[in-house]
Amino acid sequence: MKEEKIQTLHPLPGKTNKSISTEKYNFIKKHLLAVLAKKELTHTELMEALYQKVKDDFTGGVQWYGETVKLDLEARKIIVRTRTKPEKYSLQ
Repeated sequence: MKEEKIQTLHPLPGKTNKSISTEKYNFIKKHLLAVLAKKELTHTELMEALYQKVKDDFTGGVQWYGETVKLDLEARKIIVRTRTKPEKYSLQ
């Protein structure tokens, strides 16, 4: 059976993002949103928290999938970047 894929979006107009496994997308999305539900995080903090949360249950590059899904969630206006320095991410 062929693996189901999702075409992810990119927040910058004209840029295309990756087509990835729907199962992996949903897994990373669930955990990324759970991490951000607690507080705003910098990019580094977000990726580290995601890695710590899923490293034992995920096959593949957590950082790569995390970045791909994060960009998709930004494009869909589910998460936002703050205008602070350093930038932080939060739920919309």
